[in-house]
Amino acid sequence: MDGGPRVPEQRRPGSVTVTEPEALRFGVLGPVRAWRGAEPLSTGSPQQRALLAALLLREGRTATAAELIDALWGPEPPSQALAAVRTYASRLRKVLDPGVLVSESGGYAIRGLGEGALDLAQAQELAAQAEKARAAGDLCRARELLNDALGRWDGEPLAGVPGPYAETQRVRLEEWRLGLLESRLDMDLEQGCHAEAVSELTALTAAHPLRERLRELLMLALYRSGRQAEALAVYADTRRLLSEELGVDPRPGLQELQQRILQADPALAEPSSPAVEPAVVAVRPAQLPASVPDFTGRASFVAELSEVLASASESPDAQGRVMAVSALAGIGGVGKTTLAVHVAHRARGAFPDGQLYVDLQGAGSRAAEPETVLGSFLRALGTADSAIPDSLEERSALYRSVLDGRRVLVLLDNAKDAAQVRPLLPGTEGCAALVTSRVRMLDLAGAHLVDLDVMSPDEALALFTKIVGEERVAAEREAALDVVAACGFLPLAIRIAASRLAARRTWTVSVLAAKLADERRRLDELQAGDLAVKATFELGYGQLEPAQARAFRLLGLADGPDISLAAAAAVLDLPGEETEDLLESLVDTSLLESAAPGRYRFHDLVRLYARACAERDEQPPGEREAAMSRLLDFYLGTAAQVYAMERPGDRLVDHLEPTEYPGLRFEDRHRAQDWLYAEATCLLACVRQSAEGSPLRRAIDLLWASVDLAESGANSKEYEAAATALRRAAQAAGDVRAEGRASVVLGNARLFSGVFDQAHRDAREAFQLAETADDPLPSCWAANVLGSTAFYQNRHEDAEGYFSQTIEKFRSCGDLAGTAAALCNLSRLHLATNRADTAVVLARQGTDIYQELGHTLRGANGRYAYGMALAKTGQHSSAAEQLEEALRVFRDSRQRLWEGMTLCRLAEVELDARKPGQAASNAEMALTVLRGIGGEWRRGHVLTVLGRALNGIGHSGRAQVCWQEALEIYENLNSAEAAEVRKLLTPVAAA
Repeated sequence: MDGGPRVPEQRRPGSVTVTEPEALRFGVLGPVRAWRGAEPLSTGSPQQRALLAALLLREGRTATAAELIDALWGPEPPSQALAAVRTYASRLRKVLDPGVLVSESGGYAIRGLGEGALDLAQAQELAAQAEKARAAGDLCRARELLNDALGRWDGEPLAGVPGPYAETQRVRLEEWRLGLLESRLDMDLEQGCHAEAVSELTALTAAHPLRERLRELLMLALYRSGRQAEALAVYADTRRLLSEELGVDPRPGLQELQQRILQADPALAEPSSPAVEPAVVAVRPAQLPASVPDFTGRASFVAELSEVLASASESPDAQGRVMAVSALAGIGGVGKTTLAVHVAHRARGAFPDGQLYVDLQGAGSRAAEPETVLGSFLRALGTADSAIPDSLEERSALYRSVLDGRRVLVLLDNAKDAAQVRPLLPGTEGCAALVTSRVRMLDLAGAHLVDLDVMSPDEALALFTKIVGEERVAAEREAALDVVAACGFLPLAIRIAASRLAARRTWTVSVLAAKLADERRRLDELQAGDLAVKATFELGYGQLEPAQARAFRLLGLADGPDISLAAAAAVLDLPGEETEDLLESLVDTSLLESAAPGRYRFHDLVRLYARACAERDEQPPGEREAAMSRLLDFYLGTAAQVYAMERPGDRLVDHLEPTEYPGLRFEDRHRAQDWLYAEATCLLACVRQSAEGSPLRRAIDLLWASVDLAESGANSKEYEAAATALRRAAQAAGDVRAEGRASVVLGNARLFSGVFDQAHRDAREAFQLAETADDPLPSCWAANVLGSTAFYQNRHEDAEGYFSQTIEKFRSCGDLAGTAAALCNLSRLHLATNRADTAVVLARQGTDIYQELGHTLRGANGRYAYGMALAKTGQHSSAAEQLEEALRVFRDSRQRLWEGMTLCRLAEVELDARKPGQAASNAEMALTVLRGIGGEWRRGHVLTVLGRALNGIGHSGRAQVCWQEALEIYENLNSAEAAEVRKLLTPVAAA
C-alpha cells in the first residue's frame, strides 16, 4: 500500500489519502531521491541531498540555518556554509512544487506533502498496522505488513549522503530495521517456519554477534528444526563472546531458553500462541527535583500558577475542565526553575498519578530532542521499550494515549522554544504542564504566560535573611540591603552571597557589603548568576582581578570541550599552583566549571563571551596568538614524550618542529598512554585550530606524533579529518615541506582505516614532496605506506621494491625502529609469495631489533609478523605463543586495530592446527573488535577466516553467509581475494 510522511500539521486521524499521479514522492530508505509521479527529479549534489534529507526527516518541523549547517558539516563548516545552504534550498525550490520548501524563522521546512510521499512514513505506518494485526491475533497479516515495511528499504538509508546528521540517522534507521526483522522472525517461529528462519538468523547473528535476541531466536529455530546440539552451541558461543567482550552473562531469557532446551521442554517443541505485546504498566512517576527549603517570596506568582493548575484538577463533572499549560519566562538566574518546582510540589496532591520532569537544555548548543524526552517519559510511565515507536509523531501520540484518564503534572524546564515543547504536552484533561524558558512562548497556543522579574527589595532581603539568619541581619539591616542591591536583586546571586556569609561566622554583614561595594572585586566574593545571561557576564567580568580576567579571556580561546590544569598553565604561561588558584577562583565566580579534578570547562555561552572579551581587551593583541602557540607547544612536547616512551629508538621525535614551551614527562608508558587518550579530543581540537599561519608545521607534527590515535582506531575519523584539513591548509600556504608531512600523516591514517587507494595516492604525493623539500623521514614513512598499500592490493613486485627502498632509507637515517618495521613488512610479503623460510628470518631480524631497543608496543608488531611466519612453516605452537604475547601487549596498549587482527591471525593458526572451534571464537571476537575500524578489506579477511572456522565445526550455512559477505566486500574493492572466496563458496553451493 502507499503511505505518506506523517506531518503533524496535516494528518487527520483515520484518513487515507491516495497519492495523486503527479504528486511528489521522496525516498530516504536508500539513496535520497524524489519523483513527481513516475518521473525522477534531480536532487543535486550530495550536500544538497543532505539538506533535503534533513528537512524530510524533521516531519514538517522547521530547521534553523545553524541546525542545517551542523547537520551537513558538523563542527567544522566551511566559511561559506550559510551561503551554500541558501543555494541548495534555492535549487531545491526550483525542482519541487511551489510552497513545499518554505522559509520560516530563519530556517527551512518541507510542508504540504500528502500521505504516501515518503518511504519512511510508509514503513512506519505499515509497522504500526502490523503491531495492531499481531495484537489482534492475525499473524499472517502482521507478517505481510512487516515484510511490506521492510521492502521499503532500498539499500543503505541515506546512501551517499554526507554529514554527521545523516550518519546518526543511518544508525537509527538501521537499528529500527533490525527491530522490525526481529519482530517478523519472531512471528515466523510462532507460525512454525523454524527451518526457513534458520538461514536468515544465522546470517544476522554473524553480522550482529552481540544482539542476544537474534541468538535466542536462532536457538529456538534450530531446536524446533531438530538441531538441539547446534542450538546449545549457539548459546555456548554467545556466553563466551559476551563474557570475553563485555564481561557479562547472557540475559535471563537466553539462560532460561538454554535450560529448557537441555530439559527438552515439550512446550518448546511447538510454536507458542501469538505473543501478547507488553501491556503498559501503570507506574506513578515522582520525578520533581527537591524544592529548596528556604523558598521566599513570589507569593503572587505562586497563587497565580496554583490557580491555573487547579483548573486542570477540578472534579470530572466541572464545566470547562482542560489541560492547563503555564509558561514561565525570564532571564537566567531569576528563579524560574525554583519557582516552578516549588509550585509543582504544592500541587502534587492534585495530580495523584505522578509528576514528570525534564531539563530540555534549551540554553545550550544542543537542546534535548523531543523524541528522546518522550522515550524517557514513556518508560517512566511504565511503557516497555519494545512498545515505544521510533518517530516523533508516534511517540507523542502514544504518550497522550498513556496519559489519557490520568492526572499527571509535567514540568518542562529550560525549554528552547514552543516547537520543542508542543510534542511533550499531555493534551488531555486532568493533566497540566509547567514550562520554563528564557523566551516568551507567544506561539504556544492556550498557554498561560508568566514573565518573572528580579525580586523586590523586600523579597530579596527576606531570602538573604532566611539563609544568613535573623539575628545577624537584624543587627545590620542597612548593610544587608546594600548586599542584595549589589546582587542586583537576582535570586541566584543573593543565594550565593548569603551562603558565603553563612559559612563564615567571623564575617559581619558589613564586611560582605564592603567587599561587594568595590565593583572591581565583586566577583572575587560573589558568583554572577546564570552563565547564560550576558548582563551577568558583563557585571562579573568587569569585577575580575587583572590576572583572573586574563585567564578568563585566554582560556576561552581553546576549542576543546574542556582543558586540563597542565594545559591551562601552558596557555597562561604560569606555574601550576598559581594557575590552579586562578582557575579555582573563576570556578567560585561560576565563570568556569570544574569538570573533574584537574579539569575545567566553560559553559558554551561563557566561552563565546570570553573570546569576545579577548578580542576586545587583550593587549597586546599578539598575546592571543602567543597563548595558543604555548598550548600547541605543550601538546606537541607531551605527545612527543608519549611517542618516545612507546617507541624507544624511533627517530621521529628528532625530526619534529622545535618547541619553546615544554610538555609533560611520565613515569611509565601506561601513564603516557592514559594522557594521550584522555586528551585526544582536546589535542585534535588544538590541531584543527592551528591550521593557519606559523603554527601549521607544529600542528602537523603534533598529529604525526599522536599517530596512536589513528592506529588504535580510537579517534581515527577525527584524526583523518584533522589531517585532511592540515594538508589543505599547507597547500593553500604553498608550504611544500608541511604539505609533504601532512600527506604522509594522512596516508598513514588511511592505511589504518583500510582506504588503500587513497592511502597510496597520499603516500605517492608525500614521497615526491618530501624529496623536493629534502625532508628525509617523511620519505621513509611514505615509502613504507606505498609498500603496504601495494601489498594489500596484491601488487607484490611493487611492494617488494618499496619495502626494500624503505629499509635503505630508514638505515640511512639511523632509524632502527623504522628499519625493524620495514623488515617485518617485507617478511609478510615473503609469506604472500611463498617464501616462508626467508619470511621467518626477516621477521626475526625485525623482532630482535625491537627487543634490543626495549620497544614493547612495536615489539608486538614484530611478534605479530614473526608468529605469522612461524605458522606458515608449520610451527603452530610457537606461532601461537608469539601471537598471544602480541595480543596481550596490544590489549594493554589499547590498540584495537592490532588486537582484532591478531585475534584473526590466531584463528588462522588454530585452523592450521585443526582447532576450528577455538578459531571460530577468535574470529568472532576479531569481527567484534574491528567493528567500525580497519576498513572493509580487513573485515572481508576476518569474515573469510570465520567462514572457514564455522565450516570446520559443521556450520556450513553460517560459513556461507560469512563468505558471501566477504565476497561482496572484495568485489566492491576489486580485490584479488574475491577469487579465493569464490572457490570456498563453490563446494558449498554444489552441496
